[in-house]
Amino acid sequence: MIRRYIVRSLTIHRGSPRIYLDTKVLADAGFEAGASYSRHTDHENRRVVLRVDAQGQYRVSRKEANGQVLPVIDINSKAALDPLDGLAAVRLVIQDNMICMMPMASELNAQRRLARLRENLSQGKLTTASLSHGGGILDNAAHTGLKQAGIDSQLAMANEIDTDLLEHAAEHNEVWHGKTVGLGAPMQEVVQDEWLMSKIPQVDILAVGIPCSGASRAGVSKRKLGMMEEHPEVGHLVASFLMVVQRSQPSIVVVECVTEYQQSASAQIMRQHLRDCGYAVKEVVLDGKSFGVLEHRKRWFLVAATQGVGIELENLAPVCTAVRTLAEIMEPVPSDDPAWRDFNYLKVKQERDQEKGNGFAMQIVQPGDSQVPVLRKGYAKGGSTDPLLAHPEREGVYRLFTANEHARIKEIPEHLIEGMSQSKAHQLLGQSVLFTPVKALFERIGISLLNWYHQASGQTQHVSPVYQLALATG
Repeated sequence: MIRRYIVRSLTIHRGSPRIYLDTKVLADAGFEAGASYSRHTDHENRRVVLRVDAQGQYRVSRKEANGQVLPVIDINSKAALDPLDGLAAVRLVIQDNMICMMPMASELNAQRRLARLRENLSQGKLTTASLSHGGGILDNAAHTGLKQAGIDSQLAMANEIDTDLLEHAAEHNEVWHGKTVGLGAPMQEVVQDEWLMSKIPQVDILAVGIPCSGASRAGVSKRKLGMMEEHPEVGHLVASFLMVVQRSQPSIVVVECVTEYQQSASAQIMRQHLRDCGYAVKEVVLDGKSFGVLEHRKRWFLVAATQGVGIELENLAPVCTAVRTLAEIMEPVPSDDPAWRDFNYLKVKQERDQEKGNGFAMQIVQPGDSQVPVLRKGYAKGGSTDPLLAHPEREGVYRLFTANEHARIKEIPEHLIEGMSQSKAHQLLGQSVLFTPVKALFERIGISLLNWYHQASGQTQHVSPVYQLALATG
């Protein structure tokens, strides 16, 4: 029977580690004042076990406090506490006739993560998992970046609420393989299914694009939210995400969202909870402009690495990039194609908005432009601020970008939207990341993991020429 589960600091007294207990529960568990007990050290499992033993060589002391006699166990010995060496605190499980002293659960979890990571890196292959998977664009970029660093990876699990997107990814996204587990359900439902959670694999890297509807400016304005967490559908998903982290025990966690999310209460909960789970948390904002992408979308990334694995996020963007124009990505749409139209309803709305003074205006781009405004997930609807491509010959006539052009603007491989309708493809692309910055981020993560592995193994570090140049240029 468990009497108590408590955490105690492992202090230093007279140059040796010390555990001091003076609580009535000791007597309830059989360790009353004057009782004899034995002591066993287990270095392999990092445990110190005390057992009530009439023949034991140690004896429970006593002290008086507030008129009561309390049993005291005072261990002040490096030899006795050697399995716990280096720890700031330990957990104590007090049971009938036995006390087990062990490292904190967070400490053991971190050690197991690193052991698994080291083993998998020795084989050159990591396992990954994905939440809010969509069509797996972020994951495809991640696996591509890891591959460029010299690491193969396999997608062990993907969770996505939209089962159509999940099935499309399973068919068209090469990060999927025969053993990938697809979870087509809301994240908050997955974590409440005890049977399902018991089947979720432990992985090396967990990537999640936290749904941004509650954090984006458009989402806040539309629903008149006082804070991001008020969003009824996605405002609470940080809790479900952290439950999956606890179950899957990834060595690396990568979170992506709109830049506004970093100021939310959810982001702060995320930072502090991951810290207490043994992760070092770093953050970076990446934008398309720095990587030469036509769409200058900015995204916030949080990278949590298990303590001991150093990942630096500076100088991710290339030193220089080629200037591209829309003409390079345009499909050959005939000048008399029905896709070209006047969009009069938007012109009327623009005039109405201008009269109200609200500032909304049509965004017209030309083939020679080197930048495109952000293409959102509802782009197929042709909203009042969605960018329109001007007709090369006819004034006042425009068209929406095709789905393939949308993919090229974001530098997303077109095969990931193969077979999709235009509206569904725009939805997937509009809520996705820019491919090139994510690829660069995961290449850096891969290089950092290899550096850590080689250092731990006493081997030469693996630093790519691109990373060397980035470090040299600062």
